Amino acid sequence: MKIDTINFIFFVFLFMNSVSSHLSPTQKASMISLSSHLHSQTSSLPWDVGKDPCTWTGVTCNNVTNSVNSVNSVTKLSLTSLKLTNSSFLPILCQISSLEVLDVSKNLLNSIPGEFLTNCSEISALKSVNFSWNRVSGPLPSFENGFTSLETLDFSQNLLSGNIGTQLNELVSLKSLNLSSNNFTGSIPINLGKFKGLEQLQLSANQFHGKIPEKLSDYKNLTILDLSLNQLVGVIPSRIEELPNLEVLVLSGNRLSGEVPDIFSNNRKLQRFAANRNNFHGSIPYGITRFLKILDLSYNNLNGSIASDVLSQPNLQTVDLSYNRLVGKIPGNVSSSLVRLRLGGNSLKGSILPINFSILQNLVYLELENNRLSGNIPANLGLCQKLSLLNLAENNLSGELPAELGNLNQLQVLSLQFNNIVGKIPNDIANLTKLTSLNISWNELSGSIHPKISELKYLEYLYLQENNLSGSIPINIGNMNSLITLQLGKNHLSGFIPPMPRNLQYALNLSNNFFQGRIPELSLDQMPQLEILDLSNNRFSGKIPKFLTEMPSLTLLLLDNNNFSGVVPKFGRSVIVDTHGNLGLTYPPPDSPNTNQPSSSHRKMSVAVKTVVVVSAALVGGLIAFVAVFLSMRLLYKVHDIEIQSREPDFPVPLAVETRILTTNSTHKSNIDFTKAMEAVSNPLNLVLKTKFSTYYKATMPSGVNYFVKKLNCTDRIFQPSSNNHGGSFGQELEALGKLNSSNIMTPLAYTLAVDSAFLIYEMSFKGTLFDVLHRSSGTLLDWVSRCSIAVGVAQGLASLHGCSTGPILLFDLSSRTVLLKSLKEPQIGDIELCKVIDPSKSTSSLSAVAGSVGYIPPEYAYTMRVTLAGNVYSFGVILLELLTGKQAVSEGTELAKWVLRNSTQPQKWDRILDFRVSRTSLSVRIQMLAVLKIALACINASSEARPKMKSVLRMLLNAR
Repeated sequence: MKIDTINFIFFVFLFMNSVSSHLSPTQKASMISLSSHLHSQTSSLPWDVGKDPCTWTGVTCNNVTNSVNSVNSVTKLSLTSLKLTNSSFLPILCQISSLEVLDVSKNLLNSIPGEFLTNCSEISALKSVNFSWNRVSGPLPSFENGFTSLETLDFSQNLLSGNIGTQLNELVSLKSLNLSSNNFTGSIPINLGKFKGLEQLQLSANQFHGKIPEKLSDYKNLTILDLSLNQLVGVIPSRIEELPNLEVLVLSGNRLSGEVPDIFSNNRKLQRFAANRNNFHGSIPYGITRFLKILDLSYNNLNGSIASDVLSQPNLQTVDLSYNRLVGKIPGNVSSSLVRLRLGGNSLKGSILPINFSILQNLVYLELENNRLSGNIPANLGLCQKLSLLNLAENNLSGELPAELGNLNQLQVLSLQFNNIVGKIPNDIANLTKLTSLNISWNELSGSIHPKISELKYLEYLYLQENNLSGSIPINIGNMNSLITLQLGKNHLSGFIPPMPRNLQYALNLSNNFFQGRIPELSLDQMPQLEILDLSNNRFSGKIPKFLTEMPSLTLLLLDNNNFSGVVPKFGRSVIVDTHGNLGLTYPPPDSPNTNQPSSSHRKMSVAVKTVVVVSAALVGGLIAFVAVFLSMRLLYKVHDIEIQSREPDFPVPLAVETRILTTNSTHKSNIDFTKAMEAVSNPLNLVLKTKFSTYYKATMPSGVNYFVKKLNCTDRIFQPSSNNHGGSFGQELEALGKLNSSNIMTPLAYTLAVDSAFLIYEMSFKGTLFDVLHRSSGTLLDWVSRCSIAVGVAQGLASLHGCSTGPILLFDLSSRTVLLKSLKEPQIGDIELCKVIDPSKSTSSLSAVAGSVGYIPPEYAYTMRVTLAGNVYSFGVILLELLTGKQAVSEGTELAKWVLRNSTQPQKWDRILDFRVSRTSLSVRIQMLAVLKIALACINASSEARPKMKSVLRMLLNAR
């Protein structure tokens, strides 16, 4: 009986406790209604209406235990990443009077109902509202009435626009406001809460202009102020010093000028100050790092020397002063807390030795490239056990490589190119088991390549060219399964060529060595992804083997200056072949069914052209831009043609992790079907164009409208779009590109992220590439009106990219193959998204390599190794020459730009340069073409400083019509 009583009491307790865990009937009804609305538009919601809503994913209730009669209430709703498109459910949320936190981020909502703002303003408990990463457009909603407890408001990553006036002025409790990555204009708002209690203000990546208002200093509680990536001008107001609690100040990517003020040395709470990519000049203020942990003043015009105290403060963790005009020596006294030190791209001189590396046990990044440093590489660098990136390239360093570098067991990137280093490559380099990039090119190294280097199983880029290395290639080099670029040109290597790594992709360069005999088939025929093979300037003999014609990805083959004999075999249209300097070679007659003429598919290249090509190939993989966890990025990409074979099997339909429509155009939004897009890319018969990183497919939507679906071949060497915040910064960059307002730029309409790939959807360009229309069309000749319209359109697009409000967008490969045509008068510049992703301001490493297509590469890229605005202008100049002459950028072994320059010394003979088929049509056409030729000559000027800016080019083109 006693046991039964105990059991009864226990049962009652359990019953009452279960009752107390349920919601009130009113809230339960509201949650069931909410569930019904959400289930109607998403299948990603795992809510079971048969269970207590407090147990639903994303729902948080208060935990009441003081009374068995208490009833729980919903306090937090997280409806993030559910692909919601319809905002009609939002007013239902306002029925939950106990709601404190609302998170509807990472959806596809494009509006906020007025009923939501009216009803939710009466919820006295509501503290946090998060609408980030949606597609909400129009002006910022007004929060003038109610919302008395609202502390956090996040509308970042949307499409909001217009000025910010008094919409937030009546919020009495606002502490955190994030409006980053929208389209807001006007001046920086100063009405941000009735009692000025704001603690965090983030307004980055908008279009705010004017000066930084001094009235921001009235918000005395500010701890974070981020105004980066806008169009702000003027100086940093001195009243910023009046913010006693400021911990983070970010002003990067604006147009601020003047000197960096000496207002931070007394602020004990300021942890981070970033003002990179502005126009600051003058010296670095003394004491600026007194209390800082992070200082970034890179990409400005700062001059003078680095004061002795700048690097020595005990709290200092990151200093980035790269790409300024600093001179003098590197201070020897540096903080033992340093994690990252970036001083590259200045004019610093002297030795590195004053730095005591033995105390830098936390140092992860050391970048001193592109200075005037001299002396030996310090042996005690080997004591920096956490070092992951060491970049000392482009200096005057000498002496031998210290064996102690082999102690850096965390090192991933070692860049020492363009120095005067002598001696042998230490065997200890093989101890760097995590190394992904090794660049010791353009030095004076001697001796052999030790076989142990083949043990670097993660190495992707190996650059040893332009040294004095001798002996043979290590026999087991084929075991380096991660290697995608191997540069051994311009050494003294000889002997047997062993089997090469199967995954080589970018380039294999064995040029300018002492290899002889026949090309070994077993060594070179198992590289299906290889694109550039350079065997020039050796002593190879015999016939050119047929297997070279069967390498599926090959685009450039350099065989010049050897001893080959026999008939040149047939190569595909997409392969550029250089065979000059082989006296024993013969070419078949023009009508031969099996081979090509040297003047067409086997376009022989001049020595000058080849030099640029080889340098480009040698530096292709040198761009190491670390993202998140310093992963190396592959940058060279150039358009090439491929044959679509019906025998290729279909690929599985990619599984989408996230889909997102970027365009606000209602027609496109209704037409785009992500399922059809994914089905299209799974069928190789839909393939219409291929670039280095991209493959274009034609997708027919249910409406019958065709779109381009571009697949980005994303690997861990570039970025992982699905691994970080559903796309992370990559998604943000696509959002920004989707906002570009230029009809002459291919802007993404939508995207899909898969596990290891990204897919972008564009409007269809029905006429193909400019290259196809100019050089391959067998139809009607392109008239001058169309050519002129194309020139102006490309100029407008490029000027828009260079003048982008968030900073110029540089193109790594501008050519007639990357210009697509919607019609014969409507060009669009393609392949811009990768350039945005690898914007140097987003990376933790310096930009130190070249890219481009043969014939479009400006001469300075061979030694500056830096993609520039002026370089883009040069490439555009070559496109103008193609339109004017009708010739390809490289024709019969000669660069078009150099051919034009040779033939333009006498202006009275400029007629001979023009495409006679077009210039003869009328006198006015001839006059216009001559005027445009003058503009093109200015664009291809050998001096990069003498080339006009794109805005000026555009203006000149408009005046020439």
